[in-house]
Amino acid sequence: MFRLLHRQALRDSLVTIALLAAIVALVSAPTQAVDGAKNGLDLCCNVIIPSLFPFFVLSSMAVDLGLAAYLGRLLEGIMRPVFRVSGSCAIAVVLGFIGGYPLGAKTALELYRQGLCTKVETERLLAFCNNSGPAFILGVVGVGVFGSSTIGLLLYASHCAASLLTGLMFRFYGTKQDKQAPCTHAKPIATTTIPAAFTSGVVRSFSSTLNICAFVIFFSAMLQLMTSCGVFSALTRLLSLVGVSSRYAPQLVAGLLELTSGVSSLGGMSSSAGSISMAAFMLGWAGLSVHCQVLCFLIDSDISPRTYLLGKLMHGTISAFLTYFLATRLSLTYPVSFYLNSQTQILTQLDFRCILPVSLSISLLCWLLLVLLCRYLTRKTGGK
Repeated sequence: MFRLLHRQALRDSLVTIALLAAIVALVSAPTQAVDGAKNGLDLCCNVIIPSLFPFFVLSSMAVDLGLAAYLGRLLEGIMRPVFRVSGSCAIAVVLGFIGGYPLGAKTALELYRQGLCTKVETERLLAFCNNSGPAFILGVVGVGVFGSSTIGLLLYASHCAASLLTGLMFRFYGTKQDKQAPCTHAKPIATTTIPAAFTSGVVRSFSSTLNICAFVIFFSAMLQLMTSCGVFSALTRLLSLVGVSSRYAPQLVAGLLELTSGVSSLGGMSSSAGSISMAAFMLGWAGLSVHCQVLCFLIDSDISPRTYLLGKLMHGTISAFLTYFLATRLSLTYPVSFYLNSQTQILTQLDFRCILPVSLSISLLCWLLLVLLCRYLTRKTGGK
């Protein structure tokens, strides 16, 4: 089967058939496509832009001004022996846990662009630095889907632990290529002026945010079309044939394609260990929509996406096993919430004016802590 897919003619034929089928579905069901695109547009305007854009700008400035290099000096003794990446990579891991998808991946590529980590280190970093943020897991999934903050904490703990375990596994990747010279982290903070870093960061961050919104809108429209055309039902039956329970097959299909849709579909199920571990797998895998957002950043680089995709699959699998192990040993008998009966019902009700101040305040706080840490390092090293 996989050998056949290596043939160029067969791949071209499959892509052509898929494009023609999508065009036919779009023409035959334009109303469903428009409704899906509107849902995606609401999600972008009310959630994605105000929550991600400030983090994108400040993370870009942190790299351009050399703050990541100063942080790398402090954490080199931890990141190098544990994950076999430079200390500067710690900022991508931290921002990935705080800011959510796809901030960790974007920061990792910014570090590579600035020469603060090698190609192999970047590929290792991408395998575990791109994670879901605490606001989504604790608020939307924990309280919104399962009606329990305890379940949200369990999911976030297993999500973080699985990410770090994935990083430990990928420390063995690219051993033969490690002979290239390591980064010296000698980049000073005055490599560029603050106005130049700010304007450049705003322009690049806005472009990256628009790319993310484009994928969200497209996948929202396609998911609506697939639902109306019965594609989800066909995929569910196919998974049932290979042993996947018919109870979880529809949710798994939705989660493999789009994270928000997948976790939302779990809202009508009981908060059992199976459904909670299914949510953990979706959060670790992140969905095809998030992967396309990350691959958009990789287009102009020589970084291979294989380690990223394999890392996300391992992340989801490990997180599911950890969550199931803990959920079967803890008392999680909470009532099920029905707040998310549609794909983005609770997210699209959030107001732009409420999200933007919160996101901006958190990102500024992270920026301030990073600056204070770098000042401490500068004084400790005598300004060198």
